[in-house]
Amino acid sequence: MTNVLIWNEFRHERLREDIKQVYPDGIHGVLEGFLAAEADLRVACATLDEPECGLTRERVDAADVIIWWGHSAHGEVPDAIAERVTESVLKGCGLIALHSAHESKPFKRLMGTACNLRWRANDRERVFAIAQHHPICRGIPEYFEIPNEEMYGEKFDVPNPTEVIFISWFAGGEVFRSGLTYERGYGKIFYFRPGHEEYPTYKIPEVQTVIKNAVHWAARTNARSGLTSPEPAVPPESLLK
Repeated sequence: MTNVLIWNEFRHERLREDIKQVYPDGIHGVLEGFLAAEADLRVACATLDEPECGLTRERVDAADVIIWWGHSAHGEVPDAIAERVTESVLKGCGLIALHSAHESKPFKRLMGTACNLRWRANDRERVFAIAQHHPICRGIPEYFEIPNEEMYGEKFDVPNPTEVIFISWFAGGEVFRSGLTYERGYGKIFYFRPGHEEYPTYKIPEVQTVIKNAVHWAARTNARSGLTSPEPAVPPESLLK
């Protein structure tokens, strides 16, 4: 069983009625809904206004994958909490950074760069799966479209990724590396661009499939966490009696 911890800033959905109409249970509620339907995933949620931002030592240590969505309140995450998440990734926890999580403290710590980009509002996006051999692309067509999304454009100030999985084209002519993988320490990281809070992007089947695939790809394993396999419950020699 893979333990998934979804972290959501959860401010826009409470403070703006138009966004509450799109995500009445929060962005994390939609993510939890389709991930919890996977038989091998155990899903929990945490939000910014909980004690310790919902990221207690116990919850972070128990997570095999952390999904992070944030936008306007990155600075409200205490440095100590951000470092707790960063250390967990280095020890083997997977991290999936969604949309504006490129500005989150854990992601920027793990990248070591400013993670700046260009942006503007509301455009049609075509997402090309350029690494169709990769497990994150399983079940994804050559491309899919998002009718309305916030535009992100290059230059995206991140280190060269291990692999570019998706590239987005916008109707205004911009392009963006919208799906990137990294390895830091024992942990796997996937950055996935779509997901502005004003649009129902996380209800799109292809987007959900990408996130599900990414969770399975990034999940902590014994080898990557530096752990050894547990001893068998019955000593092997006893099986010979």
